[in-house]
Amino acid sequence: MKSLLLLVLISICWADQPLDSYTRNPDRVIHIQVENGPHLLVQAEQAKVFSHRGSNVTLPCKFYRNPAAFGSGLHKIRIKWTKLTSDYLKEVDVFVSMGYHKKTYGGYQGRVFLKGGSDNDASLVIMDLTLEDYGRYKCEVIEGLEDDTAVVSLDLQGVVFPYFPRLGRYNLNFHEARQACLAQDAVIASFDQLYEAWRGGLDWCNAGWLSDGSVQYPITRPREPCGGQNTVPGVRNYGFWDKNKSRYDVFCFTSNFNGRFYYLIHPTKLTYDEAVQACVNDGAQIAKVGQIFAAWKLLGYDRCDAGWLADGSVRYPISRPRRRCSPTEAAVRLVGFPDKKHKLFGVYCFRAYD
Repeated sequence: MKSLLLLVLISICWADQPLDSYTRNPDRVIHIQVENGPHLLVQAEQAKVFSHRGSNVTLPCKFYRNPAAFGSGLHKIRIKWTKLTSDYLKEVDVFVSMGYHKKTYGGYQGRVFLKGGSDNDASLVIMDLTLEDYGRYKCEVIEGLEDDTAVVSLDLQGVVFPYFPRLGRYNLNFHEARQACLAQDAVIASFDQLYEAWRGGLDWCNAGWLSDGSVQYPITRPREPCGGQNTVPGVRNYGFWDKNKSRYDVFCFTSNFNGRFYYLIHPTKLTYDEAVQACVNDGAQIAKVGQIFAAWKLLGYDRCDAGWLADGSVRYPISRPRRRCSPTEAAVRLVGFPDKKHKLFGVYCFRAYD
């Protein structure tokens, strides 16, 4: 009797599951269709995509729809890609597609298009990635009154470095900080980029602007001048300050470059102006701070010769610590901002590839 009752219960439970309420397909996520639920589902197969400057990347996005609710045609579907700002308060238009009508916005013009691998593929291809392309993107699909979204993060391989100009530390407001990074072949870093750099060992005791307008600094070795010796390691947060009046350093981010970074072999040491001309005579330009950090971090560039850079600073990159050449750690060493007219040094050049 008990066995018969158990069999009846199992039969009732099985009967409650409609055989046509879902679709099994090993190549896609199962979409359960509820009678009064959503008729459109948008999904990203990867939440984060990694790449580097100059490469091409695909931001994945697919949509699944109920043909019974919309019909079989796809001509009414609108696909929109936007980029989210760091505070999520604004969206920057990137690309919109509806049938044969397509529109690209801003700096993405000529660089983005839909992959179109299948009828339900809304993936976006971005070519020739720039530093500014880093961030979070939203894929939105709209059909009739139904819409759904998915968010994909685009992360770039690169290096975060602290920066201050010839004027000295704590001399940049937010807008000047952003321009300072751009002038050195970099962009102002995000908190996520600074956090990853801290996890990788970055330790810097001077506070700097980040892209969201906050002021922070990374500490891996707590000590008295940097928040106290008994504090835990971490990214110290000064909070949000007046972007026009408050002055700090800045954390910049740069990535792979398309060119050659090198120390120019020259028979004599040079003043700054002579260094600039020497690089030009060699078919190049004097290198920027972002380029020396990228060569050091991403290419393992190592040279124990101090050389001029475009901002008037003198630095040298050490990836293999040794006596008389940054004996304690791998780093880009800063000699300072010497007198441009009277101090003599070597020079680092950069020749871009066509």
